[in-house]
Amino acid sequence: MSNVGSAVGVAASAGATGKSAPGAAELISRLRPIAIRSLRRMYAPQEKLFVFRLRRQSGVIVRQGLSPRYTAITLIGLAEADDSVRASILGEHGLHDVCERLKQEAGRSQNLGDVALITWAAQAVGYPDRRWAWQKLMSLRPHDAAHPTVEAAWALAALCVDREAPCARQREQLAQRLLGSFSRRAHVFPHVLGDPGKGLRAHVACFADQVYPIHALSHYFMLAGERAALQAAEACAGQICRLQGDAGQWWWHYDYRTGDVVEGYPVYAIHQDAMAPMALFALRQAGGADFSKELEKGLAWLEGCPELGGGSLIDVDADLVWRKVARREPAKLSRALQAGASRLHSALRVPGTDVAFPATAVDYEDRPYHLGWLFYAWRENHRQP
Repeated sequence: MSNVGSAVGVAASAGATGKSAPGAAELISRLRPIAIRSLRRMYAPQEKLFVFRLRRQSGVIVRQGLSPRYTAITLIGLAEADDSVRASILGEHGLHDVCERLKQEAGRSQNLGDVALITWAAQAVGYPDRRWAWQKLMSLRPHDAAHPTVEAAWALAALCVDREAPCARQREQLAQRLLGSFSRRAHVFPHVLGDPGKGLRAHVACFADQVYPIHALSHYFMLAGERAALQAAEACAGQICRLQGDAGQWWWHYDYRTGDVVEGYPVYAIHQDAMAPMALFALRQAGGADFSKELEKGLAWLEGCPELGGGSLIDVDADLVWRKVARREPAKLSRALQAGASRLHSALRVPGTDVAFPATAVDYEDRPYHLGWLFYAWRENHRQP
């Protein structure tokens, strides 16, 4: 049982001082064993699925829910791991056993994100006949129906990594759709493709809406040689890196009209050690700009963040990496306030939120997709910064 009970407790349990950060390779080498042990606890062998999350409740870590989506992401990551790592996590099951269960889930799903990730996972683990995945993915019309940007980017990534997929025309259409949504002025992608809506948050896009298109378009460039794809990925990466927090925070909400930060918090552990690396590594692999310094800053924040007085979300006692640092506020109030204010005028922000709602709250949970993307981002064929 963890003895973490406060922000100060997080710092003490992880032994972080905030004075200096280890090298990226050293930090990742410490996170890998934690990820393996955490995923072992998250796997439900009877269901051949990973749980939705581990969460601390009344000082006890409990498992909650099941998630085909998170299972697919975890398979993508574990496909890059050693056999011994997979066996340690999955026990007597192999990657194909879990993928077979995901095949069943894909057959009854109408969610583009789930099907795209399952398609990607099937390729990653070398599932032999993937026609069912391609057919299901195309039936959801990722290239012309309204979809969240994140899910469309996953679909493009799945079609790029699986070069056997007989979907070249749809792949090109989907890539052009993402490129068409990219704001050349703001250098960011929107939250939704097709119908963004007219609410107070219609202009707000999140960090995930940026990193997954960066990753997917970098892979599309490597496959198709479409220069515009690399240029958009590089411009978006440059924008989020320019706006990165002084301590390495990857901020959460952006204004699609201007590219400015609407609201920075929460700051998520997965953004720092997995999602930013997977996107920026893909960009570099495609021949784009090298943002190694920004990646190192992001990892340094995870090791010792000023919001927690130099504490860390890495909890050695709990053997977990906690999900995020957030504001102490009711029901995401700051995000609603800043979205409403910036909707009225792009430069308008509600003042005083840092004082009224300090970012000192830790979300005591972790989800398997965090650890799946960690394995994927830091696979051996990537040079570490």
